[in-house]
Amino acid sequence: MSAQNHVNPWQTLTTEKVYESAWIEVHKHETINPAGNPAVYSVVGFKNLAIGVFPLSDEGFTWLVGQWRYPLNAYSWEIPEGGGPKPEKPEDAARRELKEETGIEATTLQEIMRMHLSNSATDELAIVYLATGLHFGESEPEETEDLQVKKVHFSEALNMVLRGEITDAISVATILKVDYMQKNGLL
Repeated sequence: MSAQNHVNPWQTLTTEKVYESAWIEVHKHETINPAGNPAVYSVVGFKNLAIGVFPLSDEGFTWLVGQWRYPLNAYSWEIPEGGGPKPEKPEDAARRELKEETGIEATTLQEIMRMHLSNSATDELAIVYLATGLHFGESEPEETEDLQVKKVHFSEALNMVLRGEITDAISVATILKVDYMQKNGLL
């Protein structure tokens, strides 16, 4: 059944912004839940789109970005990704993030996926692009980024996902999607 055929079972009574930073807003909603009972629902609203870029060379190589992720207190290998201000065209944000994090510029960007991240608590939308026709230069990371860039064959990136070495949601979904596209002649 399509989403258009569903009726929202939640009733919002009041909404209050309880926190705001440069990246997020947290709203507290007093609601009536689907069972008809009062409930509080808190939602983290993101001010940017999540943008992911999967660079893929003609020889089957990609570039992963490693960095310490503060919320996880752990090191993470990921595809190049970052935030795209909502007024900016997502494709422009993808080109900027790819260049910023890896030094790579792409002749072609193809949107391959949209996904909602942690949709039980946030409205964050991710848009992911496949980058081809690659040209190489110097990276320009932001001051909050201490990045390591690693060139790996696509098969190694897929194995890193399957071994649980890549756990970032955008990266996992993207690598599995590219694997599907390759196996089904869509690339």
